[in-house]
Amino acid sequence: MMDPRRAPEKLPAQGEKLIVALDVDSADAARAVIADLTGVVDKFKIGLQLFSAAGAIFVREVVERGVRVFLDLKFHDIPNTVSRAGIEAARLGVWMFNVHASGGGEMMRRTAEDVVEFCEKSNLAVPLIIGVTVLTSSNVNTLREIGVEQNVENQVVRLARLTAESGLHGAVASPNEIEAVRNAVNNPIFLIITPGIRPLSATNNDQKRVTTPGDAISKGSDYLVIGRPIVAAPHPRREAVRIMEEMNASRQLPDKNL
Repeated sequence: MMDPRRAPEKLPAQGEKLIVALDVDSADAARAVIADLTGVVDKFKIGLQLFSAAGAIFVREVVERGVRVFLDLKFHDIPNTVSRAGIEAARLGVWMFNVHASGGGEMMRRTAEDVVEFCEKSNLAVPLIIGVTVLTSSNVNTLREIGVEQNVENQVVRLARLTAESGLHGAVASPNEIEAVRNAVNNPIFLIITPGIRPLSATNNDQKRVTTPGDAISKGSDYLVIGRPIVAAPHPRREAVRIMEEMNASRQLPDKNL
């Protein structure tokens, strides 16, 4: 009898906006998720847990299989170090990687410039470079602990503006700040990547600023990062399709063709 997870599904239009976070602890577990979602999802996020377990060699393996990889290592260091790390991410062939916007404008500008220069010389596609604003696990109390007196929305907007001014392709922002960032950044092709997405049936876990997939798309997010609600579901493929159908039913927004 055919496994119902393997039944062919038509990819909804908004499915292009879904990035599945490979929140697993081994390369084998990640391979199983990717295989299960083949034909439905083509974008996967590799974060600190999986990268620490499987390394750059696994990133290259996934890229060579034609998968778009969002390398979520949140680089944050002196400009030269982050720039060199960005070049290595580009060398791996990742589709997207991120840096902490709180590292400052010089760090982001240097990284963007050096990665573009390297890719042009090496005849490689330039990856999307995204600035992380305020983590979705953070709230106003978290900011105060580290000496930031602004509220979360103001801090997210400030860092998103800095990201845009520094020449990056977009910013990571929680669902609560999507509209504020869209209004603050005067650039129609500036991307907003949104974690903290939870279907109504899922728990929030350690995320504090969350919303549903349809709501995030309606507010203007370009890509949604969803991990545990799909990866930990009894039938990940079925859950991914259900989420994409919810995304597809939301208000359609202009495609940035990226």
